[in-house]
Amino acid sequence: MSAIQNLHSFNPFADASKGDDLHPTGTEDYTHIRIQQMDNQEGATLTTVQRITDNFDKKELVKAFKKKFTCNGTVIEHPEYGEVMQLQGDQCKTICHFFINTGLAKDDQLKVHGF
Repeated sequence: MSAIQNLHSFNPFADASKGDDLHPTGTEDYTHIRIQQMDNQEGATLTTVQRITDNFDKKELVKAFKKKFTCNGTVIEHPEYGEVMQLQGDQCKTICHFFINTGLAKDDQLKVHGF
């Protein structure tokens, strides 16, 4: 008879700070883009963007994302991660293309996490 293992919940922000000493200097400059499934709705996803430099107005970026990607979004203040942008749906690829095409970030400055 096989044993049933208890699956632990997944924290998408856990790897952001874990093991920082293993990464080369300057990796804190990455912009982290994550996708996570929302608990309350089956199939609904949420895309979060964190660690954007303070040179950019995050509320204006969310406003541009909402218009360009036809989704809903907001900026929240997280006690540990600072200002985090949240967008409705799977926007990982479109956000990466937006950052690269507009020159806001280079490909090697973006780190995508999730499924």
